[in-house]
Amino acid sequence: MEPAWRQQGRGRGRSQEAQGERSRPPQKEKEKPELMGGVGGKTKSAAKPERQVGVSVQSKFEEIRKSNQAAAKRLVESCISSSSDDDDDDDEEVEVKVANNDGKRGKILASTFTTYTDQTGGDATGLVRTGQYVSDLFQSGALTCLICIGSVKRTQAVWSCSSCFSLFHLPCIQKWAKDSAFLVSSITDEDFGQKLHPWPCPKCRAEYPPSATPNRYTCYCGKLQDPPADPWLAPHSCGSVCQKELKPTCGHTCLLLCHPGPCPPCPKMVSVSCLCGKAKPLPRRCSNKAWSCQQTCSKLLPCKQHTCTQPCHKECSPCPRVSIQRCLCGREEAERSCSSPQWTCPQVCGSLLSCGNHTCEVLCHDGACPPCPRSVSRACPCGKTKSSLPCTEEVAPCGDTCDRPLSCGKHTCSMRCHRGSCETCRQEVEKECRCGKYRKLMSCHKEYLCDSKCPKTRGCQRHQCRRKCCPGNCPPCDQSCGRSLGCRNHKCPSGCHQGSCYPCPESVEVPCSCGSTVLSVPCGRERSTRPPRCKETCRQPPSCHHPSRETHRCHPGPCPPCKLPCLLPLRRCSHTCPLPCHDQVLVKSQQVQLAGPWEQPSKPAFVQKALPCPPCQVPIPTACFGEHEVSPVPCHRQGRFSCKRPCGRPLTCGNHDCRRECHLVTDGNKCDVCDEGCSKPRPPGCPHTCSRPCHPGNCLTCSQMTRRRCHCKISMLYVECTKLTSADQQLKVKLGSCNNQCPKELSCGHRCKQVCHPGVCAEECQQKVKLRCPCKRIKKEFLCALSGQCVVQCDDVCRDQQRKVSKVKEAEQRAAQEEEEKKLQEELEAFEKRQQRGGGVASSSSRWAELCYRSPPTTC
Repeated sequence: MEPAWRQQGRGRGRSQEAQGERSRPPQKEKEKPELMGGVGGKTKSAAKPERQVGVSVQSKFEEIRKSNQAAAKRLVESCISSSSDDDDDDDEEVEVKVANNDGKRGKILASTFTTYTDQTGGDATGLVRTGQYVSDLFQSGALTCLICIGSVKRTQAVWSCSSCFSLFHLPCIQKWAKDSAFLVSSITDEDFGQKLHPWPCPKCRAEYPPSATPNRYTCYCGKLQDPPADPWLAPHSCGSVCQKELKPTCGHTCLLLCHPGPCPPCPKMVSVSCLCGKAKPLPRRCSNKAWSCQQTCSKLLPCKQHTCTQPCHKECSPCPRVSIQRCLCGREEAERSCSSPQWTCPQVCGSLLSCGNHTCEVLCHDGACPPCPRSVSRACPCGKTKSSLPCTEEVAPCGDTCDRPLSCGKHTCSMRCHRGSCETCRQEVEKECRCGKYRKLMSCHKEYLCDSKCPKTRGCQRHQCRRKCCPGNCPPCDQSCGRSLGCRNHKCPSGCHQGSCYPCPESVEVPCSCGSTVLSVPCGRERSTRPPRCKETCRQPPSCHHPSRETHRCHPGPCPPCKLPCLLPLRRCSHTCPLPCHDQVLVKSQQVQLAGPWEQPSKPAFVQKALPCPPCQVPIPTACFGEHEVSPVPCHRQGRFSCKRPCGRPLTCGNHDCRRECHLVTDGNKCDVCDEGCSKPRPPGCPHTCSRPCHPGNCLTCSQMTRRRCHCKISMLYVECTKLTSADQQLKVKLGSCNNQCPKELSCGHRCKQVCHPGVCAEECQQKVKLRCPCKRIKKEFLCALSGQCVVQCDDVCRDQQRKVSKVKEAEQRAAQEEEEKKLQEELEAFEKRQQRGGGVASSSSRWAELCYRSPPTTC
């Protein structure tokens, strides 16, 4: 039976079948045709949809795998880019990494500037500003988006301002442009959103049209969209030649590789003449093509009196000389600069006009005086009647109503024609206040303002208008914004406004500890920016007793602990402390008190503390109390010591030494008194000890009686010990003898004839012994000492007796042998008879063996 997951769905509809197909593993679907092959057409037809499902699942798996690989690749690139921006804190490893980064950075800068320096012959003086922008790309914290106050990394999409060349995150600048245009439109436009307003750069305030809002991430030169992150190119660069038109326009393009910042001056060579045009054209750099031939200009100056005396230049400056010149009217003369020859004096002209009645009232002027202002046709004060009168006569009022419009603009003057200004309008009219809430009868020339205050919010959307009788067009907020900017150091100086404030435009210098190296960062980044690395030596004064620190590079934070030897003189000795400096040692603070059981103990706090110098450990050769040895003793424990050996000093007895542990002998601490018995050696042979206690000098003579055996070990002798030990050898032998015969036997078997004596008895025995011949017939006497050398021989008689005896023995042996053979023969005959009677073979053979065993070998 097929497994459940291979069976077709029954009674559940097509959806369950599809669900079963989706849940089947693709590997088993591929194996099914192989396992069920050759069964029938139904099985093959059922395998086709399963194969299609397997292919679709496999394709989905490949798509998911590729997307996961792409995501992992992006993650690795982001980690590499972020790790390149972070700083390390290990000193030697950091220096090696910085050196490697500096070498890599130098190669990238050289490759970026190669096309430019090839034109200038290696001169890079024009690349200072551009080089600073490029080097900032590789320095952590140098590039900051002023909108979000975040670091600009090499893998992020950015936009660069064409005026100040600042980098911003692309999403940040897009939101900035949108918000800026919205804010301006909401404040100024009556028909909101109908006009297109420009948006400013957050740093330099350069305005960009709405069409210039960035919508894609491009390189600096704009040729490549979404430039990839190449470790051997400047970040956000496409690596191709910039080719932007240089400014000021000279017809040439930028030769650098795609780069941030401004394009450098044009390095091309052109042939140009000098500024005055007198010299022949010379080849010059296009960016510095203006040159002077240093000849005198000699051009006529605008004063028309003097010539230019300056060396070759482009445009002549005003004449610097001074001359006496008349004013325009010619009445006064003054010494003035030739650069301003025309001047007016403060006198009125006073010349008689053409009418001949009045004088000119205009100040000093040149040319003819203007015509008399009264000579033209004049009107009455109200302007209704005109008359042509001589300039000497005044025009009289016409007597009609003035009817000139008053200042209110609604009524006319009701007075007769008069000279001077009309009076204010005093007619009472019903006036509406400015806000339109109230009406009131009052003089026309007065403005009616009610006391109600406008409750509307001003354009800043923060403060109310609060203006009395406001007509509805609330003025812009006159208060200052005062909100803290993103830098948290300054407040917004602009008037109160809607939306976010402009980023802080100021920059702050982050110096190193010594101040010789400075890093310029946007305001607000100085808290999170690490000080720049400085190659100068640290100048901080030492915090310990040493006059100077170990030379090390300038660094942020406190200096490392001093590693120089302390060398302070120790107390109670003339040595110095050999340990490293311990004036400023971090010690765990124990003065941390918890407020209660709810407060958790924090990390241990460390406090800088000066530790005292340890006891002096310099070894001093010192002898022990008993002067048994000389050992090195630490200086702080200098003094005689006990070596733990026995004292060894001779006691008063003169025979023994002190057995106490090595000690110091003073009047109150002397060696012990000897309480042992006398152990002096006794005279040779004396086995007794001295009965006196241990004493100096010789012992008394021994008076005890010694009990000992004599030389022969039979008798006990009692001899005084003194006589025995003081006697000579001969006397000792005499005192040890019992004067009896020696009981010892000699080797010959006889007793020793000497008196009791020591040692081995003499072997020269003098007794007589009897010797016989071999047959014991002949007997002779000899001395015992010579008996071993004497032999008694048999004679002829002895030999005859021996022959007779041997013959008798032989006859006896033959008779005994014959008797034995006879018995054997009888037994044999008896055996044969038994055989003849029917005895078995086995019994006969055993019997025969028994006879052979008993009979001699010859018989068998």
